[in-house]
Amino acid sequence: MPTSSPAVSPADAWIAGLRFAAFDVAACSRLGAGPRLRAENQDNLLLIDEDGNAAWLQDQTVQRRRLPGWRAGHARLAVLDGMGGHGHGREAAEAVVAGLLAMPPCAGAAELARRLDTLHADLQRHFADAPGARPGTTLTMLELRAGDTPLLYHVGDSRLYEILPERATPLTVDHVPATAYAMAGLLGEADWWQQVHGEHRPQVAQAFLLGNAFADPARLNDPLFELSPLNLPAWLWRLADRRPVELRPGASYLLATDGLWSCSDPQGWVRQWPQLLGNRADAATMLRTLLAAYDAHPAAFFYPDNVSAILLRVPGDSPRDETALPGA
Repeated sequence: MPTSSPAVSPADAWIAGLRFAAFDVAACSRLGAGPRLRAENQDNLLLIDEDGNAAWLQDQTVQRRRLPGWRAGHARLAVLDGMGGHGHGREAAEAVVAGLLAMPPCAGAAELARRLDTLHADLQRHFADAPGARPGTTLTMLELRAGDTPLLYHVGDSRLYEILPERATPLTVDHVPATAYAMAGLLGEADWWQQVHGEHRPQVAQAFLLGNAFADPARLNDPLFELSPLNLPAWLWRLADRRPVELRPGASYLLATDGLWSCSDPQGWVRQWPQLLGNRADAATMLRTLLAAYDAHPAAFFYPDNVSAILLRVPGDSPRDETALPGA
């Protein structure tokens, strides 16, 4: 049953009735900011709490229901950015969310990858007769296992960030042409960081349902292509697509679509996040503060795009930043 529009405040529409005992969580999905907005919100979010209560978008409206048989203590968080330029972007993101709602909790990385690869292939067949180019969507998600390290699964150019008092650090690699060039040895570390995090280039080399241009840049390949230490340059090994992610006590983690950094100076904007979010009372306040700052200077945001984000705050003392990535 619909409960709200996609433009409501983060806590009210998404988190009401959801329980993440080990974490403080907030979420929001919206058309964007500034004078130019897209005609529809093609992003999506999925939150499944530790009791199996779920919230997501259908027809741009928040939906909620209880998932029968959900494993107690397990949770799932995901952000998705439907590719509007390929057509059916919203529908593609909704279809992936439907698959995630039907997918049982995954105990290990291999099971999670196997189930998502199967969903990817099933949806390619489902959309095979759709007019126009094959649709696609990003998918960046955390599988929060009870009593175990969370699992990351990432496809596309949405991101997961770790936010400490000193800095905001990306924990994912964008699936974009610059990354393909780096994997081929044609782009060095400094240039990669500049092109991917210092500029905004809304072009992807891989998306869920769409397929990948990593295996063969001359054509689109159906399967998903996992970026791992086997194919990434050494300075990106730590950011493999499918891996356990330790969540540090006192840190905050932001899953977001690329509309949040669609601006003339994305790296400068991201560097403001620790100061903006420091000393905030809770995740909902932190996310409202971030979006208020986003809204405050719309002229800097030159590419109209939807904005969706989930902010997860881990209880505990703020950690020391001892493992910062170069160029982040």
